[in-house]
Amino acid sequence: MTEFRDHDADAKDRQLDGVRTDSRGDLTTDNGVLIDDTDNSLGVGERGPTLLEDFHFREKMTRFDHERIPERVVHARGAGAYGYFQPYASLSRHTRAHFLSDPAVRTPVFVRFSTVAGSRGSADTVRDVRGFATKFYTQEGNYDLVGNNIPVFFIQDGIKFPDFVHAVKPEPHNEIPQAQSAHDTLWDFVGLQPETMHMMMWMMSDRSIPRSYRTMQGFGVHTFRLVNDRGEGTFVKFHWRPVLGTHSLVWDEAQKIQGKDPDFNRRDLWDAIAQGRYPEYELGVQLVPESDEHKFDFDLLDATKLLPEEEVAVTPVGRMVLNRNPDNYFAETEQIAFHTANVVPGIDFTNDPLLQARNFSYLDTQLTRLGGPNFQQIPVNRPVNEVSNNQRDGSGQQLVHRGHTSYHPNSLGGGCPALADANAYRHYQERVDGVKIRKRSDSFQDHYSQATLFYNSLADWERAHVVAAFRFELGKCEDLRVRERVVENLNRVDHGLAVQVASGIGVAPPATAQVTNHGRRSPALSQAGQAADTVFGRQIAVLVADGVGGDAVAAFRDAMTGRGAVVELLAPVDGQVRASNGSSLAVDRAMSTVASVLYDAVLVAGGADSVATLGSDGGALFFVTEAFKHAKPVAALDEGVDLLGRLPLPRLRTAADGDGVVVDQGVATFRGGDGRELHEAFARLVAAHRVWDRDVASVPA
Repeated sequence: MTEFRDHDADAKDRQLDGVRTDSRGDLTTDNGVLIDDTDNSLGVGERGPTLLEDFHFREKMTRFDHERIPERVVHARGAGAYGYFQPYASLSRHTRAHFLSDPAVRTPVFVRFSTVAGSRGSADTVRDVRGFATKFYTQEGNYDLVGNNIPVFFIQDGIKFPDFVHAVKPEPHNEIPQAQSAHDTLWDFVGLQPETMHMMMWMMSDRSIPRSYRTMQGFGVHTFRLVNDRGEGTFVKFHWRPVLGTHSLVWDEAQKIQGKDPDFNRRDLWDAIAQGRYPEYELGVQLVPESDEHKFDFDLLDATKLLPEEEVAVTPVGRMVLNRNPDNYFAETEQIAFHTANVVPGIDFTNDPLLQARNFSYLDTQLTRLGGPNFQQIPVNRPVNEVSNNQRDGSGQQLVHRGHTSYHPNSLGGGCPALADANAYRHYQERVDGVKIRKRSDSFQDHYSQATLFYNSLADWERAHVVAAFRFELGKCEDLRVRERVVENLNRVDHGLAVQVASGIGVAPPATAQVTNHGRRSPALSQAGQAADTVFGRQIAVLVADGVGGDAVAAFRDAMTGRGAVVELLAPVDGQVRASNGSSLAVDRAMSTVASVLYDAVLVAGGADSVATLGSDGGALFFVTEAFKHAKPVAALDEGVDLLGRLPLPRLRTAADGDGVVVDQGVATFRGGDGRELHEAFARLVAAHRVWDRDVASVPA
């Protein structure tokens, strides 16, 4: 029992002066009321809705939402674009939402991609979750699908969100590290909150370092509800799939890009749209009849769980094309305001406690960040249909309201605006009853099975990356006990994983498995099978110098750009290079201004003089070696083959000449001929994105 005692006068004076020390003693509200549970929101029964009377949740979330101005507390660094969405066929059987029911309708959209933990000035390629938020400007009002590039989340109940963000943000005593999860406070939180383990497996995978926003999946995360015109509900999970396939960076590459081009992802998105290479995504849905709500071995309301595609397939329902860059970053990308509660008729919520918290938090945040209640009047936030209500005045009011009535009901204004009838939004009718408690359902308590499912589903190279990521992150933690607790949790995911991680961070590996790996897999969770058969939008570097074989380079460039790739000629200096046939080739960039990590593939052009110059240039040699180290396709034309043979790359010398083209472990080499065979072979390699079975362990980089 808490001991109540008088506060000494000095302590009271310090409190009035605003001087606070680190928290000690029992947890209280700001008013000093003792709190015995800060992990569960007050709700109706174990699986019912969260109650607004939960003053502790509201105070905690409100204080969190108002901590920083003016940038977003999370998702501060973003990039955005306009476009449109068009359904393939009508979904009216499941939803009355007009934008999903008429294949002839193109709905305007704005999409904002973002990192989560870092400030606006942080780098794009940090290891982090990526936001994937879409605002649909529908004829029935704005609908916001506010998701991430990972289908699950760290926590189950939104009341824990301030704790998680505080843990992952820079540590408060020294504001270090920026935009990084590799530090003690985050992993201390993770080790003490087993519900985070599934998300942390995704975080330590390549999914947290996407190659570009154009090759990044998106997920609605929560289970939502579609409602048709008969009032019938269907549970739904939303998926965005990039047409170009799903691809990621490797960690060494991601770190180097942070220095070479911290704007790598936002630049890639901007350039692709500016050049007419419009990013496309397919919207898919997983539909679950309400009668099947409890048939799974997890709870559909648990945001730390996904719905395996082997159990419920993803049905494609439409496509989104991003075809216009914003005119002003601040006015549009920075000021756009998303909110999970921005729904239209035909889309409704479930009792997911994390979703319920988001429905409160977003609006509260925007009132602070955007200066008041009229932020919806900012052009990027305005709906395309008419807005008519009795809201008036307030900070940032842009409209001049005429008339002398601003209330309902009224007769002086002709009763306007009148209540809507047939097309009005109607909440899904669901019976809810139960006692007011702070408790999560027992169906939320399995924190490891899906983490194991994810790990089992990965290719060998993906698993190796996960192990390396855990070692890197935990190796940055100074407190040994923090490392040990995470290893203990990993031993409940997979014993082999725990042993490998422990062996690299100075922790005694667990002697026995805590649980038996269930062995189940879901191939859809791996990126190994998600390459699209296209080189559209890929960045290919061609290394050239004076004396280059110009005809072969021109043929290669035409072949690759004809397939939609972006080919850039890099030389030791900017300007032009002289070709062996006497012509000149314009250089796109000097090698000193770029690096291999900014490209998807590299070709060494032929020409004896050109190769001799490149061979004496340490930067050029490193460029090719590093690209090979990062498992990227590498090719050579004519004498360029000799340069590759001089590099410390394994198995290159085992390549044997074929009919104009040689392919060995992802290295295509060409001598003579018209180049068409090399073009085809190289295009296949670039479409696959990486050569993951390449032996790179001994390659210096």
